[in-house]
Amino acid sequence: MGLKTSRRRYRLWQTDWIWILSLAAMTFALDGCAGSVTRVDGKVGVINSQRLLNDTNAGKRAKESLTAYSKNRQALMELEERELRRMEEDFVKQSSILSPAAKRDREEQFRRRMQEYQQKAAELNREVQEKQKDVLEGFRDKIEAVVARVAKRLGLQVVIDKSKGGPTVYHEEGLDISSEVIEEFNREYP
Repeated sequence: MGLKTSRRRYRLWQTDWIWILSLAAMTFALDGCAGSVTRVDGKVGVINSQRLLNDTNAGKRAKESLTAYSKNRQALMELEERELRRMEEDFVKQSSILSPAAKRDREEQFRRRMQEYQQKAAELNREVQEKQKDVLEGFRDKIEAVVARVAKRLGLQVVIDKSKGGPTVYHEEGLDISSEVIEEFNREYP
């Protein structure tokens, strides 16, 4: 029993040393690599995507399209709301002359219409959000292509969005290429 235990301890000790030596070798190798890493200097530009949406012809058209679509859906909901108010007013006026069974029927009818209204409102809201997503993604794809061309022309390696609430907290004004992008975008998409 003692010999087996000794062999087992020796193998564990040997395994531990192999791991320690392997770890040390990897550490030295990585230190050697880290010392040879070169620093890459690059040029950075920033854009204000909200400004691009507001100041480009295509952005203005996209916003107008979304506004018109949204107003159309809102008009449909206002018609439904008026119908619900009319039903409610009729019920209040007639409640004194209706039998208890007729009152229950009207209340149930009103509840069903209210549920239909809420479902329709949720559906129209999803439609508006989907339309907004589609329009803005299409606009964003065009912007990315134009930004890439302007960045290459200016020798930039990275362009960051500086819109309000975006990842950029500070930038020097000279890094902003929004005006160049707007000019190029309006030339390409008049």
